Amino acid sequence: MTITINTVTKLQRSLEHQIARIKSSENYQKLQAMPPLKRWAIVAGLFLLSQLVIFGALYLAFDKIVVIGFFASILAGLATGLGALPALFFKNISTNLFNSMLGAAAGVMLAATAFSLLVPGMAYGNLIWPGNGIYVVSIGMLVGGLFLHYADRQLPHVHFDTIADAQPSSLNKIWLFIIAITIHNFPEGMSVGVSFGSGEIKNGVILAVAIALQNIPEGLAVALPLVGLGYNRWKAIGIATVTGLVEPVGGLLGITMVTLFEPVLPIAMGFAAGAMLFVISEEIIPETHSNGRSRYATFALMIGFIIMMVLDNLLG
Repeated sequence: MTITINTVTKLQRSLEHQIARIKSSENYQKLQAMPPLKRWAIVAGLFLLSQLVIFGALYLAFDKIVVIGFFASILAGLATGLGALPALFFKNISTNLFNSMLGAAAGVMLAATAFSLLVPGMAYGNLIWPGNGIYVVSIGMLVGGLFLHYADRQLPHVHFDTIADAQPSSLNKIWLFIIAITIHNFPEGMSVGVSFGSGEIKNGVILAVAIALQNIPEGLAVALPLVGLGYNRWKAIGIATVTGLVEPVGGLLGITMVTLFEPVLPIAMGFAAGAMLFVISEEIIPETHSNGRSRYATFALMIGFIIMMVLDNLLG
């Protein structure tokens, strides 16, 4: 544990050093000297210009479904920031409410995994390898689970149940937890991209909604401990939002990979499903029961599953 704490400390110091360099730059000083309205107008303009370049390049290189999928993964990632907004008004929430939110997120992810990844993944697998779709998807699931297992072992972090229990007293501990959230957001974003890459916009939309709903309690879980330690509330929300912005990277990788190499689609869908099931079983459900049995979380999981099942049926 000492090694992981030291690693996080080095990462924090490196990040703080880079931020200090940016703040001391001439351009940053000029920007800060401008009136607030003009300053934010320039920042917004630069952001919109960068997005225009990115989306334009994607559209020219691929097609509109890649652009739609990438945009959907961005929105899903930004839901982490949306979930962090209550940190503006509260420093903590009740355990039952938080567990219910996580339980609903688990149910939503389970339904999306089943109906938007596994079922279509087997269907695509049968088209490419008749009669063997289920085996191809199963292999992908195991690879996805093993990937997150390896990431868990190699990268320093802590789990939900060690951060949300009560009083987070260690800043290093919280940053380890933030790393864990970031690790798990990558395959979630990839699942959105893979689903859009299949050409089925319906499945992609359902999965993006599921990931967005699941990101809301994650954002809250990141922001509240930081506020409790004295972080500026908006800064805590910003950090929570950044943890979700790794999802568009995974989304872009997933959608371009299956668009360029269509035969890997069933394996990729299985991989994404396995990674999501790993997160549900390893992180979310144990946290909802970390203080003993939680009937609230159990019913919330069922309701979340039903909501996504109904949404899939309505869009189908």
